[in-house]
Parts: sequence; structure tokens; C-alpha cells
Amino acid sequence: MSPNPVTFVLFEVAGTTYAVNSADVQHIDMLEQVTLVPNANPAVDGVVFSRGQVIPALNLRSRFGFPRTQPTIRTRIIFVKVQNRVVGLVVDSAREFRNMSKDTMRAIEETLTGVNGNYLKAAATVGDRLVLLLDLDKVLNLEAIEPQALELPHTQALPPLAAQPKSDQISPLYAHAKIT
Repeated sequence: MSPNPVTFVLFEVAGTTYAVNSADVQHIDMLEQVTLVPNANPAVDGVVFSRGQVIPALNLRSRFGFPRTQPTIRTRIIFVKVQNRVVGLVVDSAREFRNMSKDTMRAIEETLTGVNGNYLKAAATVGDRLVLLLDLDKVLNLEAIEPQALELPHTQALPPLAAQPKSDQISPLYAHAKIT
């Protein structure tokens, strides 16, 4: 191992192991109460209250395009601070700190061909596991969502409204109202 290893927090999302630099991690908690926020980005579950702060909770399954799942006892929220902004990353599990030397890390372009690498800095090997190192600046940039993620599913046109009731007929919706 090189003389200056870097410590990372390893976590899982959809069966893949990812890592963030432990210097960016403030703390890790079990996922408990998430308060929904109207008109939030689809990847944002809502906000959580942690250590006296209201913090947005970003679901990494959703952010990476994987289907959402119900939280389990292993689900964690990793609170990271990037550019003076604290965000909670909702992950499937997080339980490992690992020192990794720079010589075990390869730039994502060198390691995985045909992968866009939008959110990835590098790939590393830890024992027999492949670990993908996240680029938190890109993960947290919610404005850079691909257009297809924002498209609404195709819908059919609504049928025309039914004819209005004649004056001597009363719509069932208004049957309880008195007409004077």
C-alpha cells in the first residue's frame, strides 16, 4: 500500500459497492422519518431532521436510475458536506470504512469502456470486490438530469366531457344542493 492511503466509506446501492471519501462524510444514521417536499426533484425523497438541521435526502437508487425499494433495517443515510452544503444520501447499506491507496484506483475511462461515468471518479479493487468511487459534485448536481428522465410517460387524450344535464335533470354531484 502507498504511504498515504485515503479513507473511504463503502456502501451498497442496488447490489453494487460505491465509496465516498470519508473526509466528506459528517455522519451516518439509520433512515427513519423522511418528510416529503412538494415539487422536489424526483431523486429527492424529502428532508430529514438530523442534529438540529433540516437536510435534503437524496435517494441514490433513484438518482442512478435504479428502481426504488422499501427501506429496510439496513438502509442508511450518509450525511456528506460538499461545497458548504450538507446532503443526506439514502443508500441500501453502509457499514465499512476502508483505507485505499491511490495505486488501486483507476480512472473510470480506463476501467469501464462504454460507460458514461456521469457520477463516477474512479474504480478500485478491494480484495475481490470492484468499488466505484463517486464524484459527489456531479451526484449532487440535480440540474444536470438527462432529458429522458424528465419526460412524462405517454398518455392518451382524455375523452370529451359528457353532455351537460338538461335543466330538468340534476347531476348526482349536486343532488344534495337546494335549488331556489
